[in-house]
Amino acid sequence: MNTEILGVILQWVALVGLCYPLGRYMAKVYKGERTWLDFMAPVEKWVYKLCGINPEQEMNWKQFLKALLMVNLFWFVWGMVLLCCQGWLPLNPDGNPGQTPDLAFNTCISFMVNCNLQHYSGESGLSYFTQLYVIMLFQFITAACGMAAMAGIMKGLAAKTTKTIGNFWVYLVKSTTRILMPLS
Repeated sequence: MNTEILGVILQWVALVGLCYPLGRYMAKVYKGERTWLDFMAPVEKWVYKLCGINPEQEMNWKQFLKALLMVNLFWFVWGMVLLCCQGWLPLNPDGNPGQTPDLAFNTCISFMVNCNLQHYSGESGLSYFTQLYVIMLFQFITAACGMAAMAGIMKGLAAKTTKTIGNFWVYLVKSTTRILMPLS
């Protein structure tokens, strides 16, 4: 019991100790200030060019929301197709059949909103392919979407009166390349 209490205390100490420097670093990333990960800029520029994103273009809240909803719709459809078709996809040595549409819907939605509710038999119900390209991908990319959304909200709140709240796509890419990838 003492080790469990000590573990909880150490976890809280680590949380409190890291929240301020990590928060300051994240604020610098979203403000576009210099950070120690500026060497990722060429990768980000390559992503912008590949996706046709103009990183200098600001978005109003409607454009920002549309981008957020469109990327989430894309990932939802991606997950539904892969989960329903996993029986025919590679990396399925156990021969797991595709999920039913209602189970695939539940799985996609729960992992997209990060509640990670599972109504299937965990690893025995999914192939390696769908575990990697749906479940693990969603746990990473949906966090980046949430961080990008919060960055836009915070920029709008900080400005008090503004017509634009940043560029969702830039926030999404920076959340991935400068925050989540280094932390993982």
